Amino acid sequence: MFLKNEKYLLFILVIVFYLFTFKAYSASEDKEDVLNYLSSLSDFSASFLQSDGENLSEGMVYIGKKRVRAEYFLPTKILIILDENKAMYYDYTLEEDEFFNPKNTNAWFFYDIFRNPHFFEDGKIEVKNNELLLEKKGIDNEEKNFVIRVLFEKQPLILRGVEVVIKDDILKLSIYNHSYNEVFDKNFFKLINPNFLN
Repeated sequence: MFLKNEKYLLFILVIVFYLFTFKAYSASEDKEDVLNYLSSLSDFSASFLQSDGENLSEGMVYIGKKRVRAEYFLPTKILIILDENKAMYYDYTLEEDEFFNPKNTNAWFFYDIFRNPHFFEDGKIEVKNNELLLEKKGIDNEEKNFVIRVLFEKQPLILRGVEVVIKDDILKLSIYNHSYNEVFDKNFFKLINPNFLN
């Protein structure tokens, strides 16, 4: 009787081990697909709606080979261009520009999500229905805790949203109207006041 129970126990353990191994392998494969997708986003644009819980903004994000450009149309027309170590902010209404290091602001995550996929290598991935959620937790340059969640549709793999929590601030982006293989003017991602280009 004991040997019979031992066989059942061994059989159950093998099944449980197989299920956990398969789930870990599947999650690892999903994460690799997501990181490859993010690193392939070059010459790409999409519309976004941004909410911080109080204000709603609308704009477009453009991903170049080395830089990220975000244009806000509503409620205020603003341009932000990000490189790894430098960035520009331009307010069209005030006609004012400002140059800064993105790592010293809450804008750093835009660059890391789209141009630095290695940022997520130690993140975790969760799969529910046809959605993939990539999550990264850490501490930013200002010693603030952050959580970044990037949401994807799984089949086909499409970026759908970003949620950033830094200390008590929450920022949510819904992403839609994806356009791949865009052709950008050579000055499109330049870190200069746009009035100088006209």
